[in-house]
Amino acid sequence: MAQRIAIVSALHAELAEVLALMPDEHKRRVGGRTFWTGHLHGHDVVLVLSGMGKVAAAATTALLIDRFQAGQVVFTGVAGGLAPGVEVGDVVVGGGFIQHDMDASPMFPRFELPGQGVTRLPADAVLAQVLQEAAEDAVTWLPKLLDATTLATLGLHRPAVHRGLIVSGDRFVSTDAESAALRQAVPEALAVDMESAAVAQVCRDFGVGFGAVRTISDRADNEAHVDFPRFLDQVARHYSARIIRRTLNLL
Repeated sequence: MAQRIAIVSALHAELAEVLALMPDEHKRRVGGRTFWTGHLHGHDVVLVLSGMGKVAAAATTALLIDRFQAGQVVFTGVAGGLAPGVEVGDVVVGGGFIQHDMDASPMFPRFELPGQGVTRLPADAVLAQVLQEAAEDAVTWLPKLLDATTLATLGLHRPAVHRGLIVSGDRFVSTDAESAALRQAVPEALAVDMESAAVAQVCRDFGVGFGAVRTISDRADNEAHVDFPRFLDQVARHYSARIIRRTLNLL
């Protein structure tokens, strides 16, 4: 029997376009969340908004696996760019995940998950590869969707796809100082969000494959607050829908 695929986002704008693709969704409320089950491109799927932050994301993931028998989990949404060259409008596919605010030292090394002996949680290799192929398709398509004025207003260049480390923590990184501190602490980090590493930890506990794809909405610096709603509406939601649709076709 094929595994049920869970598709998760933190914000409604990130998931709405994907949800609109489902022809037969059924709603169910569990744990204060609405879960939509149905089918997309021949796959049995469940969609849900996790809410923002690691606790909300972890609780949602546990419900997806325990109550909805999800066999694979894909997180789609936005993130802040950290590494040089990871720019607004680019897409980052998670190759690994670290909780940048996990620090139980001196009992355990900084970033290590207490009692688990690991710091970096890997993405499922198959999901990561499929998400990368889907993202590469999406970035070639976006400039055809938006006119030149909109692209310039949003500060978008020629979008690119990156694959590597995503770091997560329970704060919205939005100053130059915070961004610089993260780059110094985790030099290989490509992007920062508030959920991916928490979802990765729960998926590891249950032996479930996890993949994450993040559209870069800002550079996690003093300009991180600029026109975020417009970016969600005109860029991120379209990316999410196209990447998820392409991913399901490839799986």
